[in-house]
Amino acid sequence: MLEPCVKPIMKHSALALLLLTFIGLAPLSLHADKKKKQPEAPPQAPAQKQEIPDFTKIVFPFEPAVPRVRYLDYFATSLPDFGDEQKKEVRKQRWMDRLAGVDPNAGSKKQPKVRYALYAPYGVAVDSKGLLYVADTKVGAVFIFNTENDDVQLIRNGAEAHFKSVIGLAIDDADHLFVTDNGLHVVEEFDANHKYVGSFGQEALRGPAGIALDLENRYLYVVDTDLDQVIVFDADSRDVIRRIGTAGKNHTLTEPGDFSKPTNAAVDQDGNLYVTDTLNDRVEVFDADGNFIRTWGKNGDGPGNFARPKGIAIDVDGHVWVADAMLNRMQIFTPEGQLLLAFGNFGNMPGQFQAMTGLTIDKSNRVFAAEQYLGRVQMFRYYTDAEARAELEKRKAAKGAKKQSSNAQPAGPSSTTPASSPAVGSAANAPANPQEQKKP
Repeated sequence: MLEPCVKPIMKHSALALLLLTFIGLAPLSLHADKKKKQPEAPPQAPAQKQEIPDFTKIVFPFEPAVPRVRYLDYFATSLPDFGDEQKKEVRKQRWMDRLAGVDPNAGSKKQPKVRYALYAPYGVAVDSKGLLYVADTKVGAVFIFNTENDDVQLIRNGAEAHFKSVIGLAIDDADHLFVTDNGLHVVEEFDANHKYVGSFGQEALRGPAGIALDLENRYLYVVDTDLDQVIVFDADSRDVIRRIGTAGKNHTLTEPGDFSKPTNAAVDQDGNLYVTDTLNDRVEVFDADGNFIRTWGKNGDGPGNFARPKGIAIDVDGHVWVADAMLNRMQIFTPEGQLLLAFGNFGNMPGQFQAMTGLTIDKSNRVFAAEQYLGRVQMFRYYTDAEARAELEKRKAAKGAKKQSSNAQPAGPSSTTPASSPAVGSAANAPANPQEQKKP
Protein backbone atom coordinates (compact mmCIF):
# COMPACT_ATOMS: atom_id res chain seq x y z
CA MET A 1 0.00 0.00 0.00
CA LEU A 2 2.91 2.39 0.71
CA GLU A 3 4.90 1.79 -2.46
CA PRO A 4 2.83 3.95 -4.95
CA CYS A 5 3.18 6.98 -2.67
CA VAL A 6 6.91 6.68 -2.17
CA LYS A 7 8.06 7.05 -5.79
CA PRO A 8 6.36 10.47 -6.49
CA ILE A 9 7.85 11.87 -3.30
CA MET A 10 11.33 10.73 -4.23
CA LYS A 11 10.90 12.15 -7.73
CA HIS A 12 9.90 15.61 -6.48
CA SER A 13 12.74 15.55 -3.93
CA ALA A 14 15.31 14.89 -6.65
CA LEU A 15 13.96 17.82 -8.72
CA ALA A 16 14.13 20.12 -5.71
CA LEU A 17 17.71 19.09 -4.95
CA LEU A 18 18.72 19.72 -8.57
CA LEU A 19 17.13 23.20 -8.49
CA LEU A 20 18.88 24.15 -5.25
CA THR A 21 22.18 23.02 -6.71
CA PHE A 22 21.70 25.21 -9.79
CA ILE A 23 20.72 28.22 -7.69
CA GLY A 24 23.74 27.70 -5.48
CA LEU A 25 26.07 27.51 -8.47
CA ALA A 26 24.49 30.36 -10.44
CA PRO A 27 26.23 33.21 -8.62
CA LEU A 28 29.58 31.57 -9.20
CA SER A 29 28.99 31.28 -12.93
CA LEU A 30 27.56 34.79 -13.28
CA HIS A 31 30.44 36.45 -11.45
CA ALA A 32 33.25 34.10 -12.36
CA ASP A 33 35.18 36.90 -14.05
CA LYS A 34 35.29 39.00 -10.85
CA LYS A 35 37.87 38.16 -8.21
CA LYS A 36 37.09 38.63 -4.59
CA LYS A 37 39.51 41.01 -2.84
CA GLN A 38 41.65 39.06 -0.40
CA PRO A 39 42.93 40.66 2.83
CA GLU A 40 46.63 41.49 2.71
CA ALA A 41 48.83 39.04 4.59
CA PRO A 42 50.62 40.57 7.54
CA PRO A 43 54.32 41.23 6.84
CA GLN A 44 56.56 38.37 7.91
CA ALA A 45 59.18 39.17 10.50
CA PRO A 46 62.72 38.49 9.28
CA ALA A 47 64.18 35.19 10.46
CA GLN A 48 66.10 35.63 13.66
CA LYS A 49 69.63 34.30 13.74
CA GLN A 50 69.99 31.73 16.48
CA GLU A 51 73.25 32.34 18.25
CA ILE A 52 74.96 29.68 20.31
CA PRO A 53 75.45 30.97 23.86
CA ASP A 54 79.02 31.76 24.80
CA PHE A 55 79.38 29.56 27.85
CA THR A 56 82.89 30.88 28.49
CA LYS A 57 81.21 34.01 29.86
CA ILE A 58 80.05 31.97 32.85
CA VAL A 59 82.17 33.10 35.79
CA PHE A 60 82.08 32.79 39.56
CA PRO A 61 81.45 34.98 41.42
CA PHE A 62 79.20 36.90 39.04
CA GLU A 63 80.04 40.33 37.66
CA PRO A 64 80.65 43.04 38.74
CA ALA A 65 82.73 41.14 41.29
CA VAL A 66 86.22 40.15 40.16
CA PRO A 67 85.88 36.65 38.61
CA ARG A 68 87.89 33.86 40.20
CA VAL A 69 86.60 30.86 38.21
CA ARG A 70 85.58 30.72 34.54
CA TYR A 71 83.91 27.84 32.72
CA LEU A 72 85.87 26.64 29.67
CA ASP A 73 84.65 23.33 28.25
CA TYR A 74 83.62 19.76 29.00
CA PHE A 75 84.69 16.28 27.90
CA ALA A 76 82.39 13.29 27.50
CA THR A 77 83.02 11.19 24.38
CA SER A 78 85.44 10.32 21.69
CA LEU A 79 84.27 11.51 18.28
CA PRO A 80 83.52 8.95 15.52
CA ASP A 81 86.20 8.63 12.86
CA PHE A 82 84.71 8.41 9.36
CA GLY A 83 88.10 8.13 7.73
CA ASP A 84 88.79 9.73 4.34
CA GLU A 85 86.33 12.54 3.69
CA GLN A 86 87.18 12.79 -0.02
CA LYS A 87 84.30 12.29 -2.43
CA LYS A 88 84.14 8.86 -3.97
CA GLU A 89 82.53 7.86 -7.26
CA VAL A 90 78.86 7.12 -6.73
CA ARG A 91 77.46 4.37 -8.95
CA LYS A 92 73.94 4.92 -10.29
CA GLN A 93 71.37 2.40 -9.15
CA ARG A 94 69.81 0.61 -12.14
CA TRP A 95 66.24 -0.62 -12.36
CA MET A 96 67.39 -4.21 -11.87
CA ASP A 97 69.25 -3.14 -8.70
CA ARG A 98 66.12 -1.47 -7.36
CA LEU A 99 64.08 -4.55 -8.15
CA ALA A 100 66.56 -6.81 -6.39
CA GLY A 101 67.05 -4.38 -3.47
CA VAL A 102 70.77 -4.06 -4.13
CA ASP A 103 72.77 -0.90 -3.31
CA PRO A 104 75.73 -0.69 -5.72
CA ASN A 105 77.57 1.67 -3.33
CA ALA A 106 77.17 -0.52 -0.24
CA GLY A 107 80.70 -1.88 -0.40
CA SER A 108 82.29 1.55 -0.76
CA LYS A 109 80.81 3.05 2.43
CA LYS A 110 83.34 3.15 5.26
CA GLN A 111 81.90 2.55 8.70
CA PRO A 112 83.00 4.85 11.51
CA LYS A 113 85.16 3.57 14.33
CA VAL A 114 83.55 2.84 17.67
CA ARG A 115 82.65 5.95 19.67
CA TYR A 116 83.49 5.63 23.35
CA ALA A 117 81.55 7.64 25.91
CA LEU A 118 82.17 8.28 29.58
CA TYR A 119 79.71 6.32 31.66
CA ALA A 120 80.89 6.55 35.27
CA PRO A 121 84.02 8.78 35.41
CA TYR A 122 85.82 9.02 38.73
CA GLY A 123 89.54 9.81 39.01
CA VAL A 124 91.12 12.58 36.91
CA ALA A 125 94.73 13.64 36.34
CA VAL A 126 96.76 15.79 33.93
CA ASP A 127 100.25 15.02 32.59
CA SER A 128 103.08 17.40 31.64
CA LYS A 129 101.74 17.69 28.07
CA GLY A 130 98.35 18.90 29.29
CA LEU A 131 96.55 15.66 28.43
CA LEU A 132 93.54 14.87 30.61
CA TYR A 133 93.26 11.32 32.01
CA VAL A 134 89.86 10.08 33.21
CA ALA A 135 89.24 6.71 34.89
CA ASP A 136 85.84 5.24 34.03
CA THR A 137 84.78 2.41 36.31
CA LYS A 138 81.94 1.05 34.17
CA VAL A 139 83.61 1.40 30.79
CA GLY A 140 86.70 -0.28 32.24
CA ALA A 141 89.12 2.14 30.66
CA VAL A 142 91.22 5.24 31.17
CA PHE A 143 90.28 7.97 28.68
CA ILE A 144 93.06 10.32 27.54
CA PHE A 145 91.64 13.57 26.16
CA ASN A 146 93.67 16.10 24.22
CA THR A 147 92.17 19.31 25.62
CA GLU A 148 93.19 21.32 22.54
CA ASN A 149 91.38 19.21 19.92
CA ASP A 150 89.07 16.21 19.64
CA ASP A 151 91.69 13.47 19.88
CA VAL A 152 91.01 10.71 22.41
CA GLN A 153 93.13 7.72 23.34
CA LEU A 154 92.16 4.87 25.64
CA ILE A 155 93.86 2.40 27.93
CA ARG A 156 91.28 -0.37 27.82
CA ASN A 157 90.63 -3.49 29.80
CA GLY A 158 91.43 -6.52 27.70
CA ALA A 159 93.54 -4.53 25.27
CA GLU A 160 96.22 -2.27 26.69
CA ALA A 161 95.60 -3.29 30.32
CA HIS A 162 93.83 -5.66 32.65
CA PHE A 163 91.31 -3.73 34.76
CA LYS A 164 88.45 -4.74 36.96
CA SER A 165 87.26 -1.55 38.67
CA VAL A 166 89.44 1.52 38.01
CA ILE A 167 88.92 4.41 40.44
CA GLY A 168 91.76 6.84 41.19
CA LEU A 169 94.51 8.38 39.05
CA ALA A 170 97.81 10.13 39.73
CA ILE A 171 100.74 11.11 37.49
CA ASP A 172 104.32 11.63 38.66
CA ASP A 173 107.04 13.95 37.35
CA ALA A 174 108.10 11.35 34.76
CA ASP A 175 104.54 11.12 33.41
CA HIS A 176 104.10 7.64 34.86
CA LEU A 177 100.41 6.94 35.43
CA PHE A 178 99.18 5.24 38.62
CA VAL A 179 95.71 3.69 38.60
CA THR A 180 93.94 2.26 41.64
CA ASP A 181 91.90 -0.83 40.88
CA ASN A 182 89.26 -1.42 43.54
CA GLY A 183 88.41 -4.84 42.16
CA LEU A 184 91.95 -6.19 41.91
CA HIS A 185 93.04 -4.40 45.16
CA VAL A 186 96.19 -3.03 43.55
CA VAL A 187 97.78 0.07 42.08
CA GLU A 188 98.70 -0.40 38.40
CA GLU A 189 101.50 1.60 36.79
CA PHE A 190 101.95 2.72 33.15
CA ASP A 191 104.89 4.54 31.62
CA ALA A 192 104.82 7.82 29.71
CA ASN A 193 103.88 5.91 26.53
CA HIS A 194 100.94 4.27 28.33
CA LYS A 195 102.63 0.87 28.39
CA TYR A 196 101.92 -1.36 31.38
CA VAL A 197 104.80 -1.48 33.87
CA GLY A 198 103.41 -3.52 36.75
CA SER A 199 101.26 -3.42 39.89
CA PHE A 200 101.81 -3.24 43.65
CA GLY A 201 99.98 -3.06 46.96
CA GLN A 202 98.00 -6.29 46.80
CA GLU A 203 99.11 -7.32 50.30
CA ALA A 204 98.22 -3.95 51.85
CA LEU A 205 95.10 -2.78 50.00
CA ARG A 206 91.47 -3.88 50.15
CA GLY A 207 89.44 -1.08 48.57
CA PRO A 208 91.79 1.51 47.04
CA ALA A 209 90.12 4.66 45.75
CA GLY A 210 91.76 8.09 45.55
CA ILE A 211 95.50 8.45 45.10
CA ALA A 212 97.89 11.39 45.55
CA LEU A 213 101.62 12.01 45.13
CA ASP A 214 104.04 14.02 47.24
CA LEU A 215 106.88 14.47 44.75
CA GLU A 216 109.04 16.39 47.21
CA ASN A 217 109.03 13.76 49.96
CA ARG A 218 108.52 10.88 47.48
CA TYR A 219 105.33 9.60 49.09
CA LEU A 220 102.46 7.94 47.28
CA TYR A 221 99.19 8.11 49.26
CA VAL A 222 96.42 5.60 48.54
CA VAL A 223 93.05 6.14 50.21
CA ASP A 224 91.49 2.78 51.10
CA THR A 225 87.74 3.22 51.51
CA ASP A 226 87.14 -0.30 52.82
CA LEU A 227 89.92 -0.14 55.43
CA ASP A 228 89.15 3.44 56.54
CA GLN A 229 92.84 4.21 56.13
CA VAL A 230 95.36 6.03 54.00
CA ILE A 231 98.23 3.74 53.03
CA VAL A 232 101.53 5.57 52.52
CA PHE A 233 103.92 4.00 49.97
CA ASP A 234 107.45 4.95 49.08
CA ALA A 235 107.05 6.46 45.59
CA ASP A 236 110.27 4.82 44.40
CA SER A 237 110.46 1.42 46.10
CA ARG A 238 106.65 0.91 46.37
CA ASP A 239 107.13 -0.29 49.96
CA VAL A 240 104.54 0.57 52.64
CA ILE A 241 105.90 3.28 54.97
CA ARG A 242 102.94 3.86 57.30
CA ARG A 243 99.17 3.77 57.68
CA ILE A 244 97.00 6.70 58.75
CA GLY A 245 93.74 5.92 60.49
CA THR A 246 92.30 2.89 62.30
CA ALA A 247 90.99 -0.13 60.42
CA GLY A 248 88.49 -2.79 61.43
CA LYS A 249 85.80 -0.58 63.01
CA ASN A 250 83.26 -0.94 60.19
CA HIS A 251 83.14 2.78 59.28
CA THR A 252 81.97 3.87 62.74
CA LEU A 253 84.88 6.02 63.91
CA THR A 254 84.34 9.77 64.19
CA GLU A 255 87.37 10.88 66.26
CA PRO A 256 89.80 13.32 64.60
CA GLY A 257 92.57 11.41 62.87
CA ASP A 258 90.30 8.48 61.99
CA PHE A 259 88.06 7.99 58.96
CA SER A 260 84.71 6.64 57.88
CA LYS A 261 84.86 5.69 54.21
CA PRO A 262 87.46 8.22 53.04
CA THR A 263 87.59 8.67 49.28
CA ASN A 264 90.24 11.10 47.98
CA ALA A 265 93.39 12.97 48.96
CA ALA A 266 95.53 15.93 47.90
CA VAL A 267 98.96 17.28 48.90
CA ASP A 268 99.89 20.96 49.26
CA GLN A 269 103.24 22.63 48.61
CA ASP A 270 104.33 22.08 52.22
CA GLY A 271 103.74 18.33 52.02
CA ASN A 272 100.55 18.40 54.11
CA LEU A 273 97.96 15.76 53.27
CA TYR A 274 94.24 16.64 52.90
CA VAL A 275 91.71 13.78 52.97
CA THR A 276 87.96 13.83 52.31
CA ASP A 277 86.44 11.84 55.16
CA THR A 278 83.24 11.20 53.23
CA LEU A 279 80.82 9.59 55.70
CA ASN A 280 81.93 11.99 58.44
CA ASP A 281 81.34 14.95 56.05
CA ARG A 282 84.64 16.64 56.77
CA VAL A 283 88.19 17.30 55.60
CA GLU A 284 91.13 16.09 57.68
CA VAL A 285 94.67 17.44 57.44
CA PHE A 286 97.94 15.63 58.31
CA ASP A 287 101.58 16.60 58.04
CA ALA A 288 104.15 14.74 55.97
CA ASP A 289 104.92 12.43 58.92
CA GLY A 290 101.28 11.39 59.24
CA ASN A 291 100.52 13.51 62.33
CA PHE A 292 97.00 14.90 62.60
CA ILE A 293 96.83 18.72 62.25
CA ARG A 294 93.20 19.82 61.95
CA THR A 295 89.76 19.04 60.59
CA TRP A 296 86.79 21.09 59.42
CA GLY A 297 83.28 20.55 58.11
CA LYS A 298 80.08 18.91 59.26
CA ASN A 299 76.93 17.49 57.72
CA GLY A 300 74.54 20.10 56.35
CA ASP A 301 73.70 22.23 53.34
CA GLY A 302 74.85 25.60 54.66
CA PRO A 303 78.04 27.46 53.74
CA GLY A 304 81.07 25.32 54.55
CA ASN A 305 78.96 22.23 55.27
CA PHE A 306 79.22 18.94 53.41
CA ALA A 307 77.00 16.10 52.29
CA ARG A 308 79.38 13.41 51.00
CA PRO A 309 82.53 15.33 50.02
CA LYS A 310 84.64 13.36 47.55
CA GLY A 311 86.95 15.19 45.15
CA ILE A 312 89.69 17.37 46.63
CA ALA A 313 92.53 19.42 45.09
CA ILE A 314 94.94 22.22 46.01
CA ASP A 315 95.48 25.23 43.74
CA VAL A 316 98.69 27.22 43.26
CA ASP A 317 97.71 29.66 46.02
CA GLY A 318 97.17 26.84 48.53
CA HIS A 319 93.37 27.04 48.49
CA VAL A 320 91.58 23.74 49.11
CA TRP A 321 88.87 22.81 46.58
CA VAL A 322 86.28 20.26 47.68
CA ALA A 323 83.71 18.64 45.35
CA ASP A 324 80.49 17.62 47.09
CA ALA A 325 78.69 14.65 45.55
CA MET A 326 75.25 15.22 47.09
CA LEU A 327 75.12 19.02 47.30
CA ASN A 328 76.42 19.23 43.71
CA ARG A 329 78.58 22.22 44.50
CA MET A 330 82.23 23.22 44.64
CA GLN A 331 83.59 24.91 47.75
CA ILE A 332 86.96 26.61 48.08
CA PHE A 333 88.65 27.03 51.49
CA THR A 334 91.80 28.38 53.03
CA PRO A 335 94.13 25.68 54.41
CA GLU A 336 92.62 26.41 57.83
CA GLY A 337 89.09 25.72 56.61
CA GLN A 338 87.73 29.25 56.07
CA LEU A 339 85.22 29.28 53.21
CA LEU A 340 86.22 31.58 50.34
CA LEU A 341 83.83 30.74 47.50
CA ALA A 342 81.08 28.27 46.68
CA PHE A 343 79.41 27.70 43.33
CA GLY A 344 77.29 25.13 41.53
CA ASN A 345 73.99 23.35 42.03
CA PHE A 346 72.03 20.43 40.59
CA GLY A 347 71.68 20.47 36.80
CA ASN A 348 73.31 19.71 33.47
CA MET A 349 74.34 23.20 32.37
CA PRO A 350 77.91 24.53 32.65
CA GLY A 351 78.73 25.17 36.28
CA GLN A 352 76.04 22.77 37.45
CA PHE A 353 76.82 19.26 38.64
CA GLN A 354 75.42 15.79 39.27
CA ALA A 355 77.36 13.50 41.60
CA MET A 356 80.86 14.94 41.46
CA THR A 357 83.68 12.53 42.21
CA GLY A 358 87.24 13.21 41.05
CA LEU A 359 88.89 16.64 41.03
CA THR A 360 92.28 17.92 39.91
CA ILE A 361 94.03 21.23 39.13
CA ASP A 362 96.93 21.37 36.67
CA LYS A 363 99.90 23.72 36.37
CA SER A 364 97.96 25.96 33.95
CA ASN A 365 95.36 26.61 36.68
CA ARG A 366 92.75 24.54 34.89
CA VAL A 367 90.28 22.76 37.15
CA PHE A 368 88.75 19.42 36.08
CA ALA A 369 85.69 18.01 37.86
CA ALA A 370 84.25 14.57 37.03
CA GLU A 371 80.53 13.84 37.31
CA GLN A 372 79.22 10.30 37.42
CA TYR A 373 75.52 10.82 36.66
CA LEU A 374 76.13 12.97 33.58
CA GLY A 375 79.20 11.07 32.41
CA ARG A 376 81.33 14.14 31.79
CA VAL A 377 84.30 16.16 33.06
CA GLN A 378 83.93 19.94 33.22
CA MET A 379 86.95 22.21 32.75
CA PHE A 380 87.28 25.59 34.47
CA ARG A 381 89.98 28.25 34.69
CA TYR A 382 91.09 29.42 38.12
CA TYR A 383 92.26 33.03 38.39
CA THR A 384 95.01 33.28 40.98
CA ASP A 385 95.23 35.78 43.83
CA ALA A 386 97.81 37.78 41.86
CA GLU A 387 95.59 37.88 38.78
CA ALA A 388 92.58 38.93 40.87
CA ARG A 389 94.55 41.74 42.53
CA ALA A 390 95.80 42.95 39.14
CA GLU A 391 92.25 42.99 37.78
CA LEU A 392 91.01 44.87 40.83
CA GLU A 393 93.77 47.48 40.47
CA LYS A 394 92.99 47.79 36.77
CA ARG A 395 89.34 48.48 37.51
CA LYS A 396 90.22 51.01 40.20
CA ALA A 397 92.59 52.79 37.80
CA ALA A 398 89.92 52.89 35.09
CA LYS A 399 87.41 54.22 37.57
CA GLY A 400 89.85 56.93 38.73
CA ALA A 401 90.63 57.95 35.15
CA LYS A 402 86.92 58.20 34.37
CA LYS A 403 86.35 60.36 37.44
CA GLN A 404 89.28 62.61 36.55
CA SER A 405 87.96 63.00 33.01
CA SER A 406 84.55 63.86 34.38
CA ASN A 407 86.02 66.54 36.67
CA ALA A 408 87.87 68.10 33.72
CA GLN A 409 84.62 68.74 31.84
CA PRO A 410 82.99 72.22 32.03
CA ALA A 411 80.79 72.65 35.07
CA GLY A 412 77.20 71.72 34.38
CA PRO A 413 74.06 71.06 36.36
CA SER A 414 74.89 69.65 39.74
CA SER A 415 74.37 65.93 39.98
CA THR A 416 75.51 63.28 42.38
CA THR A 417 75.93 59.72 41.17
CA PRO A 418 77.13 57.13 43.67
CA ALA A 419 80.11 55.23 42.34
CA SER A 420 79.80 51.45 42.38
CA SER A 421 82.88 49.64 43.59
CA PRO A 422 83.92 46.03 42.98
CA ALA A 423 83.02 43.61 45.72
CA VAL A 424 86.09 43.10 47.83
CA GLY A 425 84.43 42.09 51.06
CA SER A 426 84.52 38.45 50.02
CA ALA A 427 87.81 36.60 50.22
CA ALA A 428 86.89 35.03 46.88
CA ASN A 429 87.41 38.38 45.15
CA ALA A 430 90.54 39.52 46.99
CA PRO A 431 93.75 38.03 48.38
CA ALA A 432 93.37 34.94 50.50
CA ASN A 433 94.96 36.78 53.42
CA PRO A 434 92.42 39.31 54.76
CA GLN A 435 95.28 41.59 55.87
CA GLU A 436 96.27 42.08 52.24
CA GLN A 437 92.88 43.53 51.29
CA LYS A 438 92.84 47.25 50.60
CA LYS A 439 89.87 49.53 50.74
CA PRO A 440 88.74 50.76 47.30
